[in-house]
Amino acid sequence: MQKKPGVDSGIATLLRMTQRLASGLVNKSSGLIRSYRLTRHKHPLLLDREFSQHLTSLLTSAPEHDTLQRASPSELQLCEDIHNETIQLNRNNITRTEAYWQMYKTFPELHWALLAHLVSRNGGWSMTDLKGQWLPALLDKALIAATFDLLEACNSLIFGDAYPQLRLYAESKRLDRNLFFLLPRFGVSAFMHPIWNRFWLDQDPVPLTIALVVNEQNFIQSRVVEDGRYKQHVFSSLSFRSQPLLQMNQIVFPLSQEGNSNRGNPMRLAGRVLENFEDLQERIGFGKSLYGMLFGYPAVLERVIAFCERVMHTGSRADYWPHCFTFTCKQITGGKPMRAEHAAGLLSSLWFSPMLSEAWPDRPIVPATEGDWYRDTDVLAFMTKIRLPRIIDMTHEHLFGQNKLQAAVLLERSFMKGASRRRTGRG
Repeated sequence: MQKKPGVDSGIATLLRMTQRLASGLVNKSSGLIRSYRLTRHKHPLLLDREFSQHLTSLLTSAPEHDTLQRASPSELQLCEDIHNETIQLNRNNITRTEAYWQMYKTFPELHWALLAHLVSRNGGWSMTDLKGQWLPALLDKALIAATFDLLEACNSLIFGDAYPQLRLYAESKRLDRNLFFLLPRFGVSAFMHPIWNRFWLDQDPVPLTIALVVNEQNFIQSRVVEDGRYKQHVFSSLSFRSQPLLQMNQIVFPLSQEGNSNRGNPMRLAGRVLENFEDLQERIGFGKSLYGMLFGYPAVLERVIAFCERVMHTGSRADYWPHCFTFTCKQITGGKPMRAEHAAGLLSSLWFSPMLSEAWPDRPIVPATEGDWYRDTDVLAFMTKIRLPRIIDMTHEHLFGQNKLQAAVLLERSFMKGASRRRTGRG
């Protein structure tokens, strides 16, 4: 019996992918061991028990949000300068990510700035995935464009709200006086005013970081997540709802090793998976968990900072795994396999992951709609202590997710080829 053209190679490819997926499941156990090593030493992120009660009193006695205190001409000019700087740095994901990093380097007490830098790196990687090796084969062009718009909206709106807050702190430090009475001039929620005032006095980064997580996720909830355009064109799509299965919604923190030039053993990854992006409570809990993982474990923080200092953000996943990804199409084939003891499988070629500048042009930033999300003190239920996650090594899980994407593409192509043969009578 004559063999059908391409059938044997297709079956062989699918068998190889099945083996990779099986290997990924087996190798997940090593993540438990690695997680233990990373979490043996911890630094508890404590929240003052009386903080919530004190904050409740401050919020209920605070003046109306729209009441602007009188500002001097120099203070008004400062607000204008910060406003213009924010617009300039809000140009794209690369400029935002770098701005967060520079802020953290200058003021390491601003824990949220480093957390935002890393989440913004992941946002850039997700943006370029839409033009990378796998997703263009799984998503139609309209959904790719809508998903980028969603990511860009979240990324830019959060920066537009948070960066002026960070800059006001920087200017307060420079002038050695509290300038947070200027926050309403940037449309910052009344929720943040007493938080910043307290931070100015006690320099406790934990409540400030938690509050910023709560603030920014509430800020985008009505402006993006509940926006009818994204609900119709992104959230309701089958592809988006299958993301937990494909694990496209992973947040990873690359862990640089001392003396590691990325030409030997690939960097391991710490991280978490967000299951339901639309759920505000889950996103806030997720952000707090990322904060706990980053600042609760010294081993993680030290190695993450080493990575950030050495590797400039380009948007390509080759930033952290050049053994897996390449930002040029010409290098897609011929890559060296990743060592089995460091990854969830072997690679026979590099996967295309473009730089952001090559994948997406800059787009005009859509200004945030006016209005304060804060309504009452019920939101203080989120101001609770940080529970440090224990299973944090995502190295195998991350590669496993990429292998699942590859398997999905191969199955899609196999199905389409089979349908084509049946239509032409060749099957």
